[in-house]
Amino acid sequence: MVAAISTAPCTIARVKGLILSGGKGTRLRPITHTSAKQLVPIANKPILFYAIEAVVAAGITDIGIITGETGAEVEAAAGDGSRFGAHLTYIPQAAPLGLAHAVLSARAFLGADSFVMYLGDNLIRHGIVPIVESFKETTPDALILLARVPEPQHFGVAELSDGKVVRLVEKPAHPVSDLALVGVYLFNHTVFDAIDSIEYSARGELEITDAIQKMIDGGRRVQSHLITEPHEAMVATWKDTGRLEDMLEANRIVLDDLPAHIDGTVGDDVRLHGKVIVQSGATLRNCTVRGPAIIGENTVIDDAYIGPYTSIYYGCTVRRAEIEHSIVLENSVIDDVDGRIESSLIGKECRIGRSPLRPRTIKLMVGDHSRVELR
Repeated sequence: MVAAISTAPCTIARVKGLILSGGKGTRLRPITHTSAKQLVPIANKPILFYAIEAVVAAGITDIGIITGETGAEVEAAAGDGSRFGAHLTYIPQAAPLGLAHAVLSARAFLGADSFVMYLGDNLIRHGIVPIVESFKETTPDALILLARVPEPQHFGVAELSDGKVVRLVEKPAHPVSDLALVGVYLFNHTVFDAIDSIEYSARGELEITDAIQKMIDGGRRVQSHLITEPHEAMVATWKDTGRLEDMLEANRIVLDDLPAHIDGTVGDDVRLHGKVIVQSGATLRNCTVRGPAIIGENTVIDDAYIGPYTSIYYGCTVRRAEIEHSIVLENSVIDDVDGRIESSLIGKECRIGRSPLRPRTIKLMVGDHSRVELR
């Protein structure tokens, strides 16, 4: 039976937050075999935390977190939300059955309130404050963010006519436009009527694009906002961090915006160029660091070169090695490496070094879905 969609006007009483932190992160394996993709750090802060901070900055402090298999890890990292000035409620999604299914999983939490849904592995550079304010002022039934992308077939795609959203298609083989749905959506409670009236897609998921299309077809007011370049006053720069290349680009974006500061120990024989952040407990000796770059807590850099757009997380050691435009996760060691490491994502507690044994050979223990390039 198809549920009817009411077209009665509604008003926004308050706005809650819904952040999605499930998903398997298949495109970032093997890193995500052992860790939630939303907890991989960008400029030494988990991606998920940027989402929470963006929602809180928009005045929304009652936030639900949709979790999957890594729910315990996500909850341990983010806690009750007090560190962000928010209250977090963790909502398990029984299976990864689509964004609209995630909304249904949060039905009891959301009630009749309007809400912003934010995908926890997305980065909106300048936040969502003006978007939420516009939603409250204009009170549409839905507000979607769009961005022009070079490969729209990997995203939900919007078709506009005279500025109005007329059609949405999830990951189309032949996109009608290059306007991709950014991972932030705002809805009032009528989205539940739409979700109740759609079927599972060929992918076996309840697609949020189908639900929004149902709202459009039913006469609901669906507005859009196009994210453009950084000169725009509202928001600028969006990254879906599902792939290595996007993670590194997001790291570059955030590092460009961070001010330099030194909280660790920097020796007299250290050369710092550009914006460099040295966090508490870090020690730098006989090295060169070219910013923007960030060195994490209790990390040691010794007789090494750290190049631009590099983030090295806590508890690491980099000695007699060169690395740039890369992300190194916690407690990893890079020691005595010939050549420069670049454009790389190095996981937790890794050991990268040269064996003293002869003949010189390359010895690897590499997990599933890894990629190694030797030049």
